[in-house]
Amino acid sequence: MEVPAPLPTATGVASDPRLRTPSASVQGVRKRRSIMDQGPTGEVERPPDPSFESILFDRPDPEAAAETLPPPEYFGDLHLHETVASITSGREAYNLAPIFYAPLRDVGTIRYRHDVFRDLEGTAARSIVESFARSMQAMRAHLARANKAHYRYEQERWVVDAAAIYCDAVAVLTRELAGAEIHSRGLLALRDYLERYTGSPEFTALRDDTRQLNADLAAVRYQLRIDGTRVTVSRYDGEPDYGAEVLQSFAKFKRGAGKEYRFQFSAGSEMNHVEAAIVERVARLFPDLFRSLDAYCARHREFPDPKIRRFDREVQFYIAYLEHVDRLRQAGLPFCYPEVSDHSKAIYGRGMFDLALAKRLVDAHATVVTNDFYLEGAERILVVSGPNQGGKTTFARTIGQLHHLARIGVPVPGVEARLYLVDQIFTHFEREEVVEDLTGKLEHDLHRMRQILEQATSDSLLLMNESFSSTTVTDQLIISQEVLQAAIARGMLGVVVTFLDELASLHPSTVSMVSTVDPEEPARRTFKIVRRPADGLAYAAALAEKHRLTYEGVRARIGPCTSA
Repeated sequence: MEVPAPLPTATGVASDPRLRTPSASVQGVRKRRSIMDQGPTGEVERPPDPSFESILFDRPDPEAAAETLPPPEYFGDLHLHETVASITSGREAYNLAPIFYAPLRDVGTIRYRHDVFRDLEGTAARSIVESFARSMQAMRAHLARANKAHYRYEQERWVVDAAAIYCDAVAVLTRELAGAEIHSRGLLALRDYLERYTGSPEFTALRDDTRQLNADLAAVRYQLRIDGTRVTVSRYDGEPDYGAEVLQSFAKFKRGAGKEYRFQFSAGSEMNHVEAAIVERVARLFPDLFRSLDAYCARHREFPDPKIRRFDREVQFYIAYLEHVDRLRQAGLPFCYPEVSDHSKAIYGRGMFDLALAKRLVDAHATVVTNDFYLEGAERILVVSGPNQGGKTTFARTIGQLHHLARIGVPVPGVEARLYLVDQIFTHFEREEVVEDLTGKLEHDLHRMRQILEQATSDSLLLMNESFSSTTVTDQLIISQEVLQAAIARGMLGVVVTFLDELASLHPSTVSMVSTVDPEEPARRTFKIVRRPADGLAYAAALAEKHRLTYEGVRARIGPCTSA
């Protein structure tokens, strides 16, 4: 069979005994198609498995499977968007962000995730899962090449190789998990499911078909005869390799090391039209084998098991978060598994810190300050006062972060924590006025707060940061008291950052906390927030700083003094 070769460089086509996996320039009349869209079936039904559905959820939850969730409104105020971007960087293919956006609704699922995290913190289990993930990445890369390929046999060869990688990866994962020390319900259920799946007719047929087809393709031998622009494809029938004989004949004339004129032929992974034409001729020489290849791809066109494919994505949530935690732990920062309650609002945190700020400080080799807090009995709202730039906003942001992280079932920053499973988190942080907004800043702030109070329940968390500061001190106090009274009446948890010391003693459910300074150098902030009565100096100091009436501010405004 002869193929017209338009370019002399056709001599570069290697007579690889195995069909090369290629792709590239396509004939204009041939429409690109996905290998996953090919014809009918012959599929074996997958065995049902009620015990394992997801490594993230301990029970079926259709809403929890959503992959297009937007971030919660409070993410920006809490700087959680920064943290999620850092955690998921390099894993965009898994679309992990929606998992970090979606809070859980029951304590049982949170504990389910905690147990999986504990297993994966062990070196052995984590190494097993990471190795499986790398294999699955290679499988997906092969399937992506199949979908982009222009020629049918090129597509099919990528699929066969992808299936081989998949079968090996699943078999290794099954074998290694069987010998691993794991205790979580999630990984134990996965192990049981894998044992049943790898023994199922579906998987054994895929594995055996793939092995046989690869062996048959590896046995293909053909030869090319290139005469100018003409290429002839024929079966290989034991003809001698004259190239070896020529080299042997001229070997006796070799005297020492001569200049090297050979070059490395770089064959791309994509098939060009000449190679595609050659493979078409090879298929005519071995029609039964290539019919088997077509039938294989039709029969196994969607070979990855849905539960295993889901596990491959979901387990990256754990691995990505643990990698982020590891970097901070190496800097000496603690993480813990919080006790999460859906009935007790007696909460506390010890050695806690802002996760987003900590990442920036660690990268800059700076010190991270940790803080403690607690609420007990009828206490519900922390009122934080103190000088500017003393860590008050960071403190409020940290408590918000802790509650969100607790709701998605991950280790939280801190030595020890007990947190309430809130239903919603609301933030009302000071924001710059938008010129295009025709409403005044105060009106806008009031509108936002009204929306919050209309949606909030007794199980919600409210974080306020210097709210209503655009009005007079008297009006700000009145409005803030009204808002806090409404939150207290609902029984909400809250953190209020303010210069208004009166709010700290508004009600028995409010608790005063103050940002401290170095007693020997009052201008130096310690960033420590302690539980004590407001001292009445915070707002005066803030006003002095705002109007440049501090000692440094007055000196700067007056300028250098000169004596006569």
